[in-house]
Amino acid sequence: MPATLTDDVLRRRKDAVTRFVRDRYGPRGSLRLHRAALGWDLLRAPVNVMLSPVFLLTRLLAWALPRLGARRAGAWLGARRVFLPSDMGRVIAADLIRLVADLDASGIGPNAPSPAVRREAAALAETRNAVSEITTSIIVLAGGWLLFSRATPGVISLAGPLAEIRAHSTAVRDFLLGDSLGKAWYWAFPVELSPWEVLLTGVALAVAGSLVTTFAGLIADPVQLWAGTHRRRILRLLDRLDRAQPGPGLEREHLLARAGDLSEAMLMLWRNLR
Repeated sequence: MPATLTDDVLRRRKDAVTRFVRDRYGPRGSLRLHRAALGWDLLRAPVNVMLSPVFLLTRLLAWALPRLGARRAGAWLGARRVFLPSDMGRVIAADLIRLVADLDASGIGPNAPSPAVRREAAALAETRNAVSEITTSIIVLAGGWLLFSRATPGVISLAGPLAEIRAHSTAVRDFLLGDSLGKAWYWAFPVELSPWEVLLTGVALAVAGSLVTTFAGLIADPVQLWAGTHRRRILRLLDRLDRAQPGPGLEREHLLARAGDLSEAMLMLWRNLR
């Protein structure tokens, strides 16, 4: 920390951040925050979920290029905003910018340039969205174990089993000799599943999963508040602004969010090989 920050300043700053996260990310605060998602965010959410792998790739390249001598290209790539700006993301960033301004006015802020504050606030909003994706992956994984007794790290893993259940139910209902004989017939002779049925089920699940991700913060925010994650994340942001240092470029939450996709791809490959 810079020498100008005394213990009293640090204590007052931590107290202000604690009050901020309690107000913004507690159960009531999170509910107020998610009202901003009841609009165009419902349409932006599926697009942003699809753009998540692109975001990860650009950030990995932005990290690697300077180490290969292409500093300008890495800086340019790292400055690109991949996700569609969401109304809830704007609210989160605006709240953080207002927090920094209030701290500055109280003499306990980082007094950082406005572009740096806006950049860090936008990055923190993206990190929070990655946590929502992780929460969705946990929900899907738990649902897979409960319903099918199998690992389903992503919504695509659920597409096959759900498409099979739907096709079986439809076939039994439409069986000429009634439901009871239909169940017996399709127990002995399983329904042949069309690839299109699996694909359409996967698309529907992906859209549903993106909507779950939009509101997953209602669960994730209070948990992170209780664990102190929100508080530590904002204090790290203020520390970077104090030091005039850029953020890490790729927070670990983004890597964890994509770990579900990677695990899902590995499982699908393994099952196909078997």
